[in-house]
Amino acid sequence: MQLRKFVTSASKVAGFSSTLGLVMALSLQFVPGVAQSQTSFPSRPVNLIVPVPPGGILDTVARMVVPPMTQTLGQPVVIDNKAGASGNIAASFVAKSAPDGHNLLVGYSMFHVGNPSMFPNLTWDPLRDFTPVGMLVVSPHVMAVHPSVPAKTLREFVDLARANPGKLNYATSGNGSVPHVGVELFKQQNNVFITHIPYRGAGPAMLDVVAGNVQMTVATPPSLVSFVQSGKMRPLAVAASKRIPLMPDVPTAAEAGFPGFELEAWVALFAPMGTPPATVQKLTEAVKLAMESLSVRKSAEAAGVEIRYMPPAQLDSVVRKDIQYWSKVIKTANIRAD
Repeated sequence: MQLRKFVTSASKVAGFSSTLGLVMALSLQFVPGVAQSQTSFPSRPVNLIVPVPPGGILDTVARMVVPPMTQTLGQPVVIDNKAGASGNIAASFVAKSAPDGHNLLVGYSMFHVGNPSMFPNLTWDPLRDFTPVGMLVVSPHVMAVHPSVPAKTLREFVDLARANPGKLNYATSGNGSVPHVGVELFKQQNNVFITHIPYRGAGPAMLDVVAGNVQMTVATPPSLVSFVQSGKMRPLAVAASKRIPLMPDVPTAAEAGFPGFELEAWVALFAPMGTPPATVQKLTEAVKLAMESLSVRKSAEAAGVEIRYMPPAQLDSVVRKDIQYWSKVIKTANIRAD
């Protein structure tokens, strides 16, 4: 009799537990984020949010990886240009997006690590609001002058600038850009004073140098290689650790006598903070495969950029190091972005 009561009670407990489990499972479907986490990623198109208009290195690199990432992920990868405010519009959008991996920021180095020092009321934080997905490429910068400038080497240009403080100008793609902050670093390192002339984009800056309105510029190779080849600009040095294939005869800054000056812009993907680790892992694997593909390698070579894939942990280290390094340069030069 007692055994029968025990079995009956156990059955009731088991039935209650089963019912409770079913109720909990159903209720979790209505908890934000839980249902999403139980679906396979990606469940819809993945958007690459580009913080600049179409054209230029950042947009070009993003479009390079679209076909191979689409193939790997099994969902369309779509470019969405959200330009403006020195990258802050795009960064704010992704930072506030659902952390499910379907909206990724195509991060540009100086936007990501420099904006926190150049904008006092920034609505996003590179460490608090984003999780790294993977580094894509880096691009060196070239220092070039108008042919009328008497300096034939970087050393001669520095001597000329020291002899004429404030009389030489340099053009960049805008306040707070990698070239702007980089030249300010060069000025600090070498005790020279040349005046910054910011433009809204590399195109207008290059045209004014070619016209002779500005004496010097610093830009990525694709922005000025055609002008160099036509003799409308004279390259002085490549601010990188090695020479570049597009300009094999142009010395590095170290070879020109300035070993402390290297200036590279990087492009990387970031997801909103809180994105599940499994989703980040799937994304970074897709990025790695894309950067290894022959089509991307050919496109990168044609664009004058170097493929440099990094997994999330390594990219995170670079971001933290760059924030610390460039914030000092920016604050010393009192740089404020438009």
